Amino acid sequence: MRITRLLGALAMSLALTTAGCTQVVSGVAAPDPNGPPTEITKDGSGIQVGFTDAPLQIEIFTEPQCPHCAQLQHDFGDEISSYINLGELAVTYRPMTFLDVDGHDYSARVSNALFLAAGPGTGGVHFQRYVEVLWSHQKPGAQAPSDQELADMARESGVGSEHVAKIAAGEPGVDTGEMADQNVEFLSEIQDTIGTPTVYDLKNDKIIDIYDNDWLAKLLSAI
Repeated sequence: MRITRLLGALAMSLALTTAGCTQVVSGVAAPDPNGPPTEITKDGSGIQVGFTDAPLQIEIFTEPQCPHCAQLQHDFGDEISSYINLGELAVTYRPMTFLDVDGHDYSARVSNALFLAAGPGTGGVHFQRYVEVLWSHQKPGAQAPSDQELADMARESGVGSEHVAKIAAGEPGVDTGEMADQNVEFLSEIQDTIGTPTVYDLKNDKIIDIYDNDWLAKLLSAI
C-alpha cells in the first residue's frame, strides 16, 4: 500500500492527455556549507536530491522522452534548485521508461546515467542541473545520446568527476528494467494512469497540481 511506503519515507528523515505523457517561503533559511547531497533511495529505484530532513519532500515521476517533463524542468528547474540548496526541499526522482518502444533504449540510457551521477561527489544542485540539461536536450523517438554526450552534459552540470568517468564508460548504474517496473508500481498506487510528469507530496500523501504556476511556492508557504 502507498501509505506504508509513505510512512517508511517519513521514518527515514495522466493516457496521453493535454497535461502529460502516458503508456512565498516562510522564515529565512541558510544553505549548508557542504551543500545538499544526492543518494539512491533504499528501494533502489529513485534518486533523492536534497537533505533528508527538508520540510518539503516530493517525488517526481518523470520520463526522459516526455516533453511535458521537459517543460516542467524548463519552468520550475531553477526554483527547485534554489529550494534544494536552501535545505527546504528534497526531491526524489523516479525515472520511467514506458516511451522506449521498438527496441529503442533512449529513456533507459538516460535513466542509467542519472543513477551513475548520484552519490557522494555530486551535490544536489549539480544533480538538479544535470536533470535540467538532459531534458533540455531531449529528442523523443531519436537515437539516445552517446555515453560521451551523457558524460559531457554531466561534466558541464558540475557532476563529480568519478561519476562523469563512469557515465563516459557506459557502466551500469541501475537495472533499468527493475527500476521501471518498481516505479510503475509506485505510481499506480497513487493514480490510475501511468502518466508523467507526476509530482507527489510525500508528507501530505497527495498528488500536486503542477499546472498551477505557484504550486511549489504554495507548498512551501504551507509548511
